[in-house]
Amino acid sequence: MNSLSSRFSSWRHTRGTRDRNLIQSLGFAALTAAALVTVFPIVLVVGFVFWNGAEAISLEFITQMPSDGMRAGGILPAIVGTIWLTIGTGVIAVPLGIGAAIYLVEYAQESRWTRIIRIAIINLAGIPSVVYGLFGLGLFVLLLQFGTSILAGSLTLAIMTLPVIITTTEEALRSVPNSFRVVSISLGGTKWQTIRRIVLPQALPGILTGVILGLERAAGETAPILFTAAAFFLPRLPSSMFDSTMALPYHLFVISTQVPGMPIQIQYGTAIVLLTFVLGMNIVATIIRSRARAKRQW
Repeated sequence: MNSLSSRFSSWRHTRGTRDRNLIQSLGFAALTAAALVTVFPIVLVVGFVFWNGAEAISLEFITQMPSDGMRAGGILPAIVGTIWLTIGTGVIAVPLGIGAAIYLVEYAQESRWTRIIRIAIINLAGIPSVVYGLFGLGLFVLLLQFGTSILAGSLTLAIMTLPVIITTTEEALRSVPNSFRVVSISLGGTKWQTIRRIVLPQALPGILTGVILGLERAAGETAPILFTAAAFFLPRLPSSMFDSTMALPYHLFVISTQVPGMPIQIQYGTAIVLLTFVLGMNIVATIIRSRARAKRQW
Protein backbone atom coordinates (compact mmCIF):
# COMPACT_ATOMS: atom_id res chain seq x y z
CA MET A 1 0.00 0.00 0.00
CA ASN A 2 2.77 2.38 0.91
CA SER A 3 4.51 1.51 -2.35
CA LEU A 4 1.39 2.32 -4.37
CA SER A 5 0.90 5.56 -2.49
CA SER A 6 4.47 6.68 -3.03
CA ARG A 7 4.28 5.80 -6.73
CA PHE A 8 1.09 7.79 -7.08
CA SER A 9 2.66 10.78 -5.31
CA SER A 10 5.70 10.54 -7.56
CA TRP A 11 3.46 10.42 -10.64
CA ARG A 12 1.49 13.45 -9.47
CA HIS A 13 4.69 15.36 -8.78
CA THR A 14 6.09 14.50 -12.21
CA ARG A 15 2.87 15.45 -13.95
CA GLY A 16 2.65 18.70 -11.97
CA THR A 17 6.20 19.57 -12.96
CA ARG A 18 5.44 18.85 -16.62
CA ASP A 19 2.29 20.99 -16.47
CA ARG A 20 4.20 23.89 -14.92
CA ASN A 21 6.94 23.59 -17.53
CA LEU A 22 4.32 23.50 -20.29
CA ILE A 23 2.56 26.59 -18.92
CA GLN A 24 5.91 28.37 -18.58
CA SER A 25 6.85 27.49 -22.15
CA LEU A 26 3.49 28.72 -23.43
CA GLY A 27 3.93 31.92 -21.46
CA PHE A 28 7.39 32.53 -22.91
CA ALA A 29 6.07 31.81 -26.39
CA ALA A 30 3.20 34.28 -25.93
CA LEU A 31 5.57 36.99 -24.66
CA THR A 32 7.96 36.37 -27.54
CA ALA A 33 5.10 36.62 -30.03
CA ALA A 34 3.90 39.86 -28.42
CA ALA A 35 7.42 41.30 -28.64
CA LEU A 36 7.72 40.33 -32.30
CA VAL A 37 4.30 41.79 -33.11
CA THR A 38 5.40 45.04 -31.45
CA VAL A 39 8.89 45.26 -32.94
CA PHE A 40 8.18 44.04 -36.48
CA PRO A 41 6.05 47.04 -37.59
CA ILE A 42 8.67 49.44 -36.18
CA VAL A 43 11.45 47.68 -38.08
CA LEU A 44 9.27 47.62 -41.20
CA VAL A 45 8.54 51.36 -41.04
CA VAL A 46 12.18 52.31 -40.37
CA GLY A 47 13.38 50.00 -43.15
CA PHE A 48 10.82 51.47 -45.56
CA VAL A 49 11.97 55.02 -44.74
CA PHE A 50 15.64 54.15 -45.23
CA TRP A 51 14.90 52.25 -48.45
CA ASN A 52 13.14 55.26 -50.00
CA GLY A 53 15.36 58.00 -48.62
CA ALA A 54 18.88 56.59 -48.79
CA GLU A 55 19.47 58.11 -52.25
CA ALA A 56 19.00 61.62 -50.89
CA ILE A 57 21.55 61.31 -48.08
CA SER A 58 24.83 62.99 -48.93
CA LEU A 59 27.23 65.53 -47.49
CA GLU A 60 25.62 68.27 -49.56
CA PHE A 61 22.15 67.31 -48.33
CA ILE A 62 23.25 67.76 -44.71
CA THR A 63 25.50 70.81 -45.08
CA GLN A 64 23.84 73.01 -47.74
CA MET A 65 21.00 75.51 -47.64
CA PRO A 66 17.71 74.63 -49.36
CA SER A 67 17.18 75.99 -52.85
CA ASP A 68 14.65 75.94 -55.69
CA GLY A 69 11.72 76.26 -53.29
CA MET A 70 13.19 73.52 -51.06
CA ARG A 71 13.10 71.04 -53.96
CA ALA A 72 16.91 70.98 -54.09
CA GLY A 73 19.90 71.76 -51.91
CA GLY A 74 20.16 70.66 -48.32
CA ILE A 75 18.41 70.88 -44.97
CA LEU A 76 21.13 72.46 -42.81
CA PRO A 77 18.86 75.21 -41.34
CA ALA A 78 16.34 72.58 -40.24
CA ILE A 79 19.05 70.47 -38.58
CA VAL A 80 20.58 73.45 -36.77
CA GLY A 81 17.14 74.69 -35.72
CA THR A 82 16.23 71.30 -34.26
CA ILE A 83 19.49 71.24 -32.30
CA TRP A 84 18.83 74.76 -30.99
CA LEU A 85 15.30 73.88 -29.89
CA THR A 86 16.40 70.62 -28.23
CA ILE A 87 19.24 72.29 -26.33
CA GLY A 88 16.99 75.18 -25.29
CA THR A 89 14.33 72.75 -24.08
CA GLY A 90 16.91 70.77 -22.10
CA VAL A 91 18.43 73.86 -20.48
CA ILE A 92 15.00 74.96 -19.24
CA ALA A 93 13.20 71.68 -18.54
CA VAL A 94 15.92 69.45 -17.06
CA PRO A 95 16.88 71.59 -14.03
CA LEU A 96 13.25 72.48 -13.31
CA GLY A 97 12.01 68.90 -13.71
CA ILE A 98 14.73 67.32 -11.60
CA GLY A 99 14.44 70.05 -8.97
CA ALA A 100 10.66 69.62 -8.73
CA ALA A 101 11.04 65.85 -8.40
CA ILE A 102 13.68 66.22 -5.67
CA TYR A 103 11.38 68.53 -3.72
CA LEU A 104 8.37 66.22 -4.05
CA VAL A 105 10.30 63.09 -3.01
CA GLU A 106 12.85 64.35 -0.51
CA TYR A 107 11.40 67.48 1.08
CA ALA A 108 7.61 67.71 0.68
CA GLN A 109 5.46 66.02 3.30
CA GLU A 110 2.85 63.61 1.97
CA SER A 111 -0.42 65.55 2.02
CA ARG A 112 -3.49 66.36 0.01
CA TRP A 113 -1.66 69.13 -1.84
CA THR A 114 1.22 66.93 -2.94
CA ARG A 115 -1.27 64.34 -4.17
CA ILE A 116 -3.10 67.04 -6.12
CA ILE A 117 0.21 68.22 -7.62
CA ARG A 118 1.10 64.68 -8.72
CA ILE A 119 -2.33 64.18 -10.28
CA ALA A 120 -1.92 67.49 -12.12
CA ILE A 121 1.51 66.43 -13.42
CA ILE A 122 0.10 63.13 -14.68
CA ASN A 123 -2.79 64.94 -16.40
CA LEU A 124 -0.42 67.44 -18.00
CA ALA A 125 1.46 64.55 -19.61
CA GLY A 126 -1.71 63.57 -21.48
CA ILE A 127 -2.55 66.98 -22.95
CA PRO A 128 -2.28 67.07 -26.78
CA SER A 129 0.76 68.90 -28.05
CA VAL A 130 -1.33 71.31 -30.11
CA VAL A 131 -2.80 72.67 -26.85
CA TYR A 132 0.72 73.40 -25.61
CA GLY A 133 1.37 75.16 -28.90
CA LEU A 134 -1.65 77.41 -28.48
CA PHE A 135 -0.66 78.10 -24.87
CA GLY A 136 2.85 79.05 -25.97
CA LEU A 137 1.42 81.29 -28.71
CA GLY A 138 -0.75 83.16 -26.22
CA LEU A 139 1.80 83.45 -23.39
CA PHE A 140 5.27 83.62 -24.91
CA VAL A 141 4.66 84.92 -28.43
CA LEU A 142 1.89 87.46 -27.79
CA LEU A 143 1.76 88.33 -24.08
CA LEU A 144 5.50 88.33 -23.30
CA GLN A 145 6.27 89.48 -26.87
CA PHE A 146 9.07 87.00 -27.54
CA GLY A 147 7.70 86.69 -31.06
CA THR A 148 8.03 83.59 -33.19
CA SER A 149 11.44 82.60 -31.89
CA ILE A 150 13.62 79.79 -30.63
CA LEU A 151 13.11 81.07 -27.09
CA ALA A 152 9.31 80.90 -27.32
CA GLY A 153 9.50 77.43 -28.89
CA SER A 154 11.97 76.16 -26.28
CA LEU A 155 9.83 77.43 -23.41
CA THR A 156 6.73 75.79 -24.89
CA LEU A 157 8.52 72.47 -25.45
CA ALA A 158 10.01 72.66 -21.94
CA ILE A 159 6.54 72.96 -20.38
CA MET A 160 5.39 70.02 -22.50
CA THR A 161 8.29 67.77 -21.44
CA LEU A 162 8.28 68.69 -17.73
CA PRO A 163 5.64 66.07 -16.71
CA VAL A 164 7.69 63.23 -18.23
CA ILE A 165 10.93 64.36 -16.58
CA ILE A 166 9.30 64.95 -13.18
CA THR A 167 7.47 61.61 -13.13
CA THR A 168 10.42 59.47 -14.19
CA THR A 169 12.81 61.32 -11.87
CA GLU A 170 10.44 60.76 -8.95
CA GLU A 171 10.39 57.02 -9.64
CA ALA A 172 14.18 56.94 -9.96
CA LEU A 173 14.65 58.73 -6.63
CA ARG A 174 12.18 56.45 -4.86
CA SER A 175 14.02 53.39 -6.17
CA VAL A 176 17.14 54.32 -4.15
CA PRO A 177 17.04 52.33 -0.86
CA ASN A 178 16.15 54.49 2.11
CA SER A 179 19.00 52.88 4.08
CA PHE A 180 21.45 54.92 1.96
CA ARG A 181 19.89 58.11 3.25
CA VAL A 182 19.84 56.89 6.84
CA VAL A 183 23.52 55.91 6.80
CA SER A 184 24.59 59.20 5.21
CA ILE A 185 22.68 61.32 7.71
CA SER A 186 23.90 59.21 10.64
CA LEU A 187 27.48 59.89 9.55
CA GLY A 188 26.89 63.64 9.77
CA GLY A 189 25.81 64.47 6.22
CA THR A 190 23.19 67.13 5.71
CA LYS A 191 19.99 66.51 3.77
CA TRP A 192 21.33 68.26 0.67
CA GLN A 193 24.72 66.49 0.88
CA THR A 194 22.91 63.17 1.07
CA ILE A 195 20.81 64.00 -1.97
CA ARG A 196 23.69 65.39 -4.03
CA ARG A 197 26.36 62.80 -3.21
CA ILE A 198 24.33 59.66 -2.55
CA VAL A 199 20.80 59.74 -3.93
CA LEU A 200 21.30 61.52 -7.26
CA PRO A 201 24.28 59.42 -8.44
CA GLN A 202 22.39 56.22 -7.60
CA ALA A 203 19.24 57.44 -9.36
CA LEU A 204 21.10 58.77 -12.42
CA PRO A 205 20.18 55.91 -14.83
CA GLY A 206 16.46 56.40 -14.24
CA ILE A 207 16.76 60.18 -14.40
CA LEU A 208 18.56 59.96 -17.75
CA THR A 209 15.78 57.78 -19.11
CA GLY A 210 13.19 60.43 -18.29
CA VAL A 211 15.32 63.26 -19.65
CA ILE A 212 15.94 61.51 -22.96
CA LEU A 213 12.27 60.53 -23.33
CA GLY A 214 11.27 64.14 -22.80
CA LEU A 215 13.87 65.60 -25.16
CA GLU A 216 13.11 63.03 -27.84
CA ARG A 217 9.47 64.01 -27.72
CA ALA A 218 10.46 67.68 -27.96
CA ALA A 219 12.75 67.00 -30.93
CA GLY A 220 10.00 65.24 -32.87
CA GLU A 221 7.03 67.54 -32.17
CA THR A 222 5.49 69.71 -34.87
CA ALA A 223 2.40 71.39 -33.37
CA PRO A 224 4.09 73.36 -30.54
CA ILE A 225 6.77 74.87 -32.77
CA LEU A 226 4.26 75.51 -35.55
CA PHE A 227 2.77 78.32 -33.43
CA THR A 228 5.88 79.51 -31.61
CA ALA A 229 9.16 78.99 -33.45
CA ALA A 230 9.11 77.37 -36.87
CA ALA A 231 9.50 79.19 -40.18
CA PHE A 232 8.12 77.84 -43.47
CA PHE A 233 11.27 78.66 -45.43
CA LEU A 234 14.36 80.34 -44.01
CA PRO A 235 17.56 79.80 -46.05
CA ARG A 236 19.87 81.04 -43.30
CA LEU A 237 20.97 79.96 -39.86
CA PRO A 238 19.51 81.55 -36.70
CA SER A 239 21.87 83.93 -34.94
CA SER A 240 20.12 84.27 -31.57
CA MET A 241 17.39 82.81 -29.39
CA PHE A 242 15.01 85.53 -30.62
CA ASP A 243 15.16 84.38 -34.24
CA SER A 244 12.65 82.06 -35.82
CA THR A 245 14.06 78.88 -37.32
CA MET A 246 13.35 75.92 -39.52
CA ALA A 247 13.09 72.56 -37.75
CA LEU A 248 13.15 68.98 -39.02
CA PRO A 249 9.62 67.90 -37.92
CA TYR A 250 7.94 71.01 -39.32
CA HIS A 251 10.14 70.99 -42.42
CA LEU A 252 9.14 67.37 -43.07
CA PHE A 253 5.47 68.34 -42.72
CA VAL A 254 5.91 71.28 -45.11
CA ILE A 255 7.72 69.43 -47.89
CA SER A 256 5.30 66.51 -47.62
CA THR A 257 2.07 68.54 -47.80
CA GLN A 258 2.71 72.12 -48.92
CA VAL A 259 5.33 71.99 -51.69
CA PRO A 260 4.12 70.66 -55.06
CA GLY A 261 6.55 68.59 -57.09
CA MET A 262 8.73 67.71 -54.09
CA PRO A 263 10.92 64.66 -54.87
CA ILE A 264 9.95 61.74 -52.67
CA GLN A 265 13.62 61.01 -51.92
CA ILE A 266 14.02 64.39 -50.18
CA GLN A 267 10.98 63.73 -48.02
CA TYR A 268 12.24 60.35 -46.86
CA GLY A 269 15.81 61.65 -46.60
CA THR A 270 14.61 64.32 -44.16
CA ALA A 271 12.82 61.62 -42.18
CA ILE A 272 16.06 59.60 -42.06
CA VAL A 273 17.95 62.59 -40.64
CA LEU A 274 15.28 63.10 -37.96
CA LEU A 275 15.31 59.40 -37.04
CA THR A 276 19.10 59.42 -36.87
CA PHE A 277 19.05 62.49 -34.62
CA VAL A 278 16.67 60.82 -32.18
CA LEU A 279 18.54 57.51 -32.37
CA GLY A 280 21.83 59.29 -31.67
CA MET A 281 20.34 60.81 -28.51
CA ASN A 282 19.25 57.33 -27.47
CA ILE A 283 22.70 55.84 -28.04
CA VAL A 284 24.46 58.57 -26.05
CA ALA A 285 21.96 58.19 -23.20
CA THR A 286 22.34 54.40 -23.23
CA ILE A 287 26.13 54.65 -22.94
CA ILE A 288 25.94 57.14 -20.06
CA ARG A 289 23.20 55.12 -18.35
CA SER A 290 25.17 51.89 -18.64
CA ARG A 291 28.26 53.45 -17.09
CA ALA A 292 26.21 54.97 -14.27
CA ARG A 293 24.45 51.65 -13.65
CA ALA A 294 27.80 49.84 -13.49
CA LYS A 295 28.89 52.20 -10.69
CA ARG A 296 25.67 51.76 -8.73
CA GLN A 297 26.13 50.09 -5.37
CA TRP A 298 22.91 48.05 -5.25
